[in-house]
Order: sequence, then structure tokens, then C-alpha cells
Amino acid sequence: MLRALRRDLQAARDRDPAARSTLELVLCYPGVHAVWGHRLSHWLWQHDGKLLGRVCSALTAWLTGVDIHPAAVLGQGLFIDHASGVVIGETAEVGSDVTIYHGVTLGGSSLQRGKRHPTVGDRVTIGAGAKVLGPITIGHDSRIGANAVVVKHVPPDSVVVGVPGQVIHRRLPREASGPPDLDHAMLPDLVGVSLHALLVRIEELEAKVDGARAVPHPATSEVWYEQDFSI
Repeated sequence: MLRALRRDLQAARDRDPAARSTLELVLCYPGVHAVWGHRLSHWLWQHDGKLLGRVCSALTAWLTGVDIHPAAVLGQGLFIDHASGVVIGETAEVGSDVTIYHGVTLGGSSLQRGKRHPTVGDRVTIGAGAKVLGPITIGHDSRIGANAVVVKHVPPDSVVVGVPGQVIHRRLPREASGPPDLDHAMLPDLVGVSLHALLVRIEELEAKVDGARAVPHPATSEVWYEQDFSI
């Protein structure tokens, strides 16, 4: 238990550049308090103290804004950043060195008893507001984009974006010994790429029909020009 608590502190220190000291983490970080509260409630749950475990879990949720069922299994090195509105269900399993941002739900998708919550692999990053639902597996070294809704299995070394979540395989696999994958700006825009390809194709076809020269949209631009989308 003591070793796990120390590793939780080190994870927060490594992944939050705003952290200035270990004492600050101990006193001021609700994400650390939430994980520690769960470690205690999970121990009580496993040692015939289910009611006490639930009471400890409820108290931790009230103090931190993080609702973790005492039966959930959390690996070492978990860091919950900002720790507000996070929900982790009863049969959820979270691997080692996982990073979870605020507003994340690891929830169920049915009322049946048994395994109904996600299993998250090692070194996974789950962006703010993401929902991972059902007895699915999130492979090691994957990144779930902010506000993604994931309801299907995710292979290792993947990036997931959108609603419902679309899986993109990484071009270059991450090394297990590499730094945490916290760069949320590196998320592909699948809808934008698809729309751009369709617009270019339509313009080429119209040019063939009208005998005019096609003027495709710039492939590298992130701004949409000369289109009335009525927004």
C-alpha cells in the first residue's frame, strides 16, 4: 500500500508541470486524494468491509468530486488531473501509469450483473469529457481524445476521436518506456479530412462537366474558405 501511494505521488509530480513540491501534492491535489481514498475503500471491500468501503467511497466522492466504486481495480501510477466529474464503475479495471482528465466516465452499458465496465490498459491517456462505456478493452499505449464516446474495443497503440469513437492506428508505435502521451493537440480531424476530400472530388467532376479548370481547396489549410455552410 505504501509503495502504491508513493508511486501515485510520483505520477502526479511527473505529469503535472504545475506541481512544485510533494507537500503541495499531498495537501492540494484532489486527484491524488481520490486515488488514495479508493485504495482504502478497495482494501476494505476486499476484506469483508463492503459497507465501510462504500461509506469511504461516498465520502471520497463528496470531498473530491471523483466517484470510484470500491470494487474497481486501479493500477499503480494512476493520475487523475483536475479531478472533477470523474466516474469509474464497479467492474472497471485500470492499468498502470494511466492518466485521466476531468469529466471522464468509465461506465456500464447494461443493467446485467457481471463484467459491464471497461478494462483500460497500461499507459493510456483519457482526455477530458471522454466516455468509455461497456465491457470493452482499451489497449496499452492508446490515447482517447477529449469528449470521445468509446463503445468498441480499441487495439493497442491507437488514437480514438469523435462520437462514436473512431480508431486510428498510430503511424509510429510508442515505446513502453517513453514519456506519458499527454499531447492532446495531436488529434486527427477525420470529418474535416473526409469533407475536404469530397469537396475536391466534386470540384474535379464539375470541372470535367463544365469544361472549366478545377480549383481545389488548399490541402494544408485549417480554415474553410468560400463555402456557405449556413452556420
